[in-house]
Amino acid sequence: MTAPLTPPHQPSPHDPWQNPPDGGGPGGSHLIGAHHPKAPEERALAPELRQAAVVTLLLIVCGFALGLLWLWLAPRVPLISDSTAVFLNDSEGEEAIGADGTFVLLGLAFGAVSAALVFWFRRRGGIALVVALAVGGLLGSLLAWRLGVWLGPTQDVVAHARAVGKGVVFDAPLELRAKGALLAWPLGAMAVHLGLTGLFGPRDPEPEWGVFPGGPAPWPQAPGAPATPGAPGAPATPGTAETPGAPENGGTPQGPAQP
Repeated sequence: MTAPLTPPHQPSPHDPWQNPPDGGGPGGSHLIGAHHPKAPEERALAPELRQAAVVTLLLIVCGFALGLLWLWLAPRVPLISDSTAVFLNDSEGEEAIGADGTFVLLGLAFGAVSAALVFWFRRRGGIALVVALAVGGLLGSLLAWRLGVWLGPTQDVVAHARAVGKGVVFDAPLELRAKGALLAWPLGAMAVHLGLTGLFGPRDPEPEWGVFPGGPAPWPQAPGAPATPGAPGAPATPGTAETPGAPENGGTPQGPAQP
């Protein structure tokens, strides 16, 4: 009797039922659950999305500062009551539109500063950061608006007039009449970021012209034009065979001396 060729504790290499090696063998990458490495674009997009989320949250938090500054700097609209109705103390005053103008100026300033800081820390920019500046600026403006109105004078003008009494001047509620002022922050941020990226952002490398090895590239031939003799790819001229060993400068070939 002869010993078996394959030991009993080792599987046969030709066993069709054995498990394929990890990641090996033909078709191994098509197995269910096989690990596929991420593409370079996916690996580069994940950090950019995280940075955009952080920028959005920081701008929303900055909305508290914008709201407090608006409450502090916005002009007050003086009102007065005669116990029957409430009137403007100065009918020709411009305090009503001054609150909107103050919000717009503060929004533009916050947009410029936030865009400059984002560009300083992330010079390469990216569409995700631009979207974060727009969304974060808009949400921060909404928060600032509601915060200023909430912390400002009461919205119940009649109750406030009764509380202060007849003939006493009091402040009107803080209002934002032009709701388009909410876009000052996001629009200013995107404009400043775009300008900084265009002026100081990284430049793409200049394309290099291809050159044939060993010399400059020949001028391209026009379609249908006859090929220049001697050019690469041009057909040889009939009757002009080049003699091996002949000099290139057209001189008379020097042969061995005749006896």
